[in-house]
Amino acid sequence: MKRKLVMATLSLSLAFSTYTVSAETLSSIKEKKEQNRSEQGKKQSELKKNQNQQEHMVKQIEELESSIDITLKEIGNKKESIQGTKASIEKLKKEIEVLEKRIQERDELLKDRVRSMYESGGAINYLDVLLGAKDFGDFLDRVFALNVIAEQDKAILEEHKRDKLAVEKKKGEVESELASLNQDLKELEGLNQKLSDQKKQKNALLSQLEAEEEEIHDHIMQLDEKNELLSAQEVAIKAEIARAKKEEEERKKREAAARAAAEAAAAKAKAEAEARAKSSSSSGSSSGSSKPSTPPPAPAPAPTPVYRDFIFPTQGIITSNFGYRSSGMHYGMDIAKGGSTVPIVAAASGTVARAYYSSSYGNVVYLNHYINGQLYTTIYAHMRTAPAVSQGQSVSQGTFLGYQGNTGASRGQHLHFELHKGPWNVSKSNAVDPRPYLQ
Repeated sequence: MKRKLVMATLSLSLAFSTYTVSAETLSSIKEKKEQNRSEQGKKQSELKKNQNQQEHMVKQIEELESSIDITLKEIGNKKESIQGTKASIEKLKKEIEVLEKRIQERDELLKDRVRSMYESGGAINYLDVLLGAKDFGDFLDRVFALNVIAEQDKAILEEHKRDKLAVEKKKGEVESELASLNQDLKELEGLNQKLSDQKKQKNALLSQLEAEEEEIHDHIMQLDEKNELLSAQEVAIKAEIARAKKEEEERKKREAAARAAAEAAAAKAKAEAEARAKSSSSSGSSSGSSKPSTPPPAPAPAPTPVYRDFIFPTQGIITSNFGYRSSGMHYGMDIAKGGSTVPIVAAASGTVARAYYSSSYGNVVYLNHYINGQLYTTIYAHMRTAPAVSQGQSVSQGTFLGYQGNTGASRGQHLHFELHKGPWNVSKSNAVDPRPYLQ
């Protein structure tokens, strides 16, 4: 009776402990999910802000592109004007050549006139012309001729002067117009360069915003994946605790049945021994010479099978242990062996929380285990093909999960094995060195 009371007390204590651990674990998972949802909300706000900035940037780039188009058209127009001005200059050059030729001819004429005047004494020559008249009519003819010559000389000089001024004026106008056009072209090309540089900067900022948007999307997707994992783990933990309790109850029933059978066998053996002893005693009193026989020993209990909480999940050598390394903290243990079909098995009985493809872990399986009132989580990563088990499935220790592979963020075929004392979480704060548990 006392033993039954102790067993009942222990069972109640274990059940209460199970409920407490389960409640604490599930509460922790819900808290992590809420934290992830809060972070998702912040990331969604960041995403919206980023997208607004992108829209604003796109509008600015469109305005710059419009300004660049206008500037390029103006540059094209200026270049056409410059080409037209250059054509005018070429035409003017020919006109200037004609004017300069006429000027040169006048220069020669004037030089001859001056030379003639110099050789003949200049004004005396005119006097000789007048005094050499034969009569008054001849005198008048000579005066008229001299006036005509003077007027011609004056006209030549005036025309010579006008031609020189026209040449200088046309040269100045064309050169001024060309200089102005070249200056406008230079300013437009400078503006175009400035606008192109601004557009380049805006495009760089837009590319940066797009990259940030991609990162935010990835982060949100990672949070979604983590929340999915936490939700799946929440369901798996409940199922695993129920499975472990059921297994424990069945084990207790088997042990109780074994004890009852042993007790019944012992009682039967004892009764048989007592019967034989009584029979022997009766025979001895009639004969007076026989000794009472010794009762046979009770049958020995069946040996308890050796059971380990965790077994090695695969074959091979350990290529990387749990702990810090050059690339950062390594939260698990890497086991590798050559060959295309190196099997991976469940290190302990449990429930599949997730079995899917992860960008980092590749083909991966998450198992929850409830052993001696303690929740554990094991992870089997980088498997060659899709896992051989599915989410929510109950597995026994040694169940085939898949083959060693090189999927996800991996460098060579191996199994990355993690052990978490408690549920898996994003920060992996429950991760422990698996080695001591596999000894």
